Amino acid sequence: MHIHILGICGTFMGGIAQLAVALGHRVTGSDANVYPPMSTQLEAAGIELREGWDVAHLDPVPDIVVIGNAMSRGNPLVEAVLERGLRYTSGPQWLAEHLLADRWVLAAAGTHGKTTVSSMIAWILEYANLEPGFLIGGVPLNFGVSARLGGSPFFVVEADEYDTAFFDKRSKFVHYHARTLVMNNLEFDHADIFDDLGMIQRQFHHLVRTVPGNGLIVTPDDSASLDAVLDMGCWTPLERFGLATEHGWGARDLAPDGSAFEVTFDGQPRGRLSWKLTGLHNVNNALAALAASRHAGVPIGVGLEALAAFRNARRRMELAGEVNGIRVYDDFAHHPTAIETTLHGLRAHVGERRIIAILEPRSNTMRMGVMAERLPDSLAEADRVFVYAPDGLGWDAPAVFRPLGERVEVCDDIERIVADVAGIARSGDQLLVMSNGGFGGIHRKLLDALQ
Repeated sequence: MHIHILGICGTFMGGIAQLAVALGHRVTGSDANVYPPMSTQLEAAGIELREGWDVAHLDPVPDIVVIGNAMSRGNPLVEAVLERGLRYTSGPQWLAEHLLADRWVLAAAGTHGKTTVSSMIAWILEYANLEPGFLIGGVPLNFGVSARLGGSPFFVVEADEYDTAFFDKRSKFVHYHARTLVMNNLEFDHADIFDDLGMIQRQFHHLVRTVPGNGLIVTPDDSASLDAVLDMGCWTPLERFGLATEHGWGARDLAPDGSAFEVTFDGQPRGRLSWKLTGLHNVNNALAALAASRHAGVPIGVGLEALAAFRNARRRMELAGEVNGIRVYDDFAHHPTAIETTLHGLRAHVGERRIIAILEPRSNTMRMGVMAERLPDSLAEADRVFVYAPDGLGWDAPAVFRPLGERVEVCDDIERIVADVAGIARSGDQLLVMSNGGFGGIHRKLLDALQ
């Protein structure tokens, strides 16, 4: 079968492309921005990439067109698909019909931590010799790829609540029919498609409705927003997790930075974990992953051994480099809660050493300014803050960050931010770059400037 994918260079759609090739299909694709690293991955898999939206990309006519959720009416290729009556579907629907139907799906959902938890589950299953397939919205460093067909019934998927396609406004995750579901947390986000938290909760309840009675839902013991979802109806056994819980999965005897702790289940000790990750949010992520993996048959002790060797996905507190004792980290945080949590974890790890936060408010929600007033408090742990505020941001960044006083610099020029940060950085400083995009290659520019 010849499959043509619109928006192929996105992480999710690129993963779909690689899975389709692994299933033996011929795959081509179009995107506006065809560049490494995704273009390199796809071309190495034998996928022909076509830049732009020229309708000639549909010649010869593919058997089916898989349309990414970034594609809208008015796009020349979308219009050509509709006008010619070509067969088309969405990425999640294609995945469900061609790959997930006969698999044991383990899905990680939530506003924060989806990539990390799904990466943990996939690695635990791999460590236990279960050869899982997976599709993750990042690149887990234990694997080096974002998608894999696998050699067993188990398939791990990062379950995103974003909409499916221009013709299917349900959340992606309702297509996956998970048997094991982690709902990690739930806050308002994606203001470009959701009006309020209630709309997101309704989508999460659609997800809950798809989990069978012989499945498992793993959820925190302290989330009022997720409890409200479950109160709408739940037909599946639950296991709870939380740092201090006595019912379900807990942690005690924690190192201050979360780098070591004892795992408990129903208040009883089940083993101790010392690992490379830090932050209490990652302790919770580990508890959720252990619960999900045990449901798939992995003993707790094996799960702990796996997590001791776990390496997080790229761009999750990833060390981009170190120059003259100055460390530069790359992190995907782009929501006030994620920013605050990431900074808190770094502070617990580095103590009194100076933290310089460099933020690009790039997500659709951030650019709309929906949570702008929460940003100053989310950056409280940083000693200095640099904010990139380009034209078209949609809100008054200098006014929003004024409460941070002389600690903050708001600028519309990445090169100036690099120069100013390099001018004040000294040995021992921790430079934390936070963005859900490429940020103009600022990480490499900082490392070069610090030489």
